[in-house]
Amino acid sequence: MSDLTHFDGQGHAHMVDVSDKDVTARVAVAEGHIKMARETYDIIAEGRAKKGDVLSVARLAGIMGAKKTPDLIPLCHPLPVTKVAVELTLDPDLPGVRIEGTVKTTGQTGVEMEALTAVSVAALTVYDMAKAVDRAMEIGAIRVILKDGGKSGRYQAQ
Repeated sequence: MSDLTHFDGQGHAHMVDVSDKDVTARVAVAEGHIKMARETYDIIAEGRAKKGDVLSVARLAGIMGAKKTPDLIPLCHPLPVTKVAVELTLDPDLPGVRIEGTVKTTGQTGVEMEALTAVSVAALTVYDMAKAVDRAMEIGAIRVILKDGGKSGRYQAQ
């Protein structure tokens, strides 16, 4: 377990000490999607959901989720998040919604978890707002596609 930073030498979980790390500009982008029945897709695309504008509400929920990440993930550092953007795009080929979350900070550790949380919460919100007509929706393919800044540098998914 010595390669996993959230475990000490005895295998106990701990919060990583980032106090000696340089403060740098950092960004992370995550993506995911939610698949649904064509009828559900049409309801969302046409703005006929009984709970309101699904994509707008999910966007706000994703932004709020990113800001709450350290409250949800036990070993995440609270960070001064300087930007959160959540884009939801209707995709008739799924059918469903593609979600991308971008988070920025200037700090001593990265914001990958915040970007992943933004996408996850946005997808869960779409599910919540449309579950009355489609309980079989499927959330998936949530992953980090870009991370930049800090000692480890840049990562970009293939």
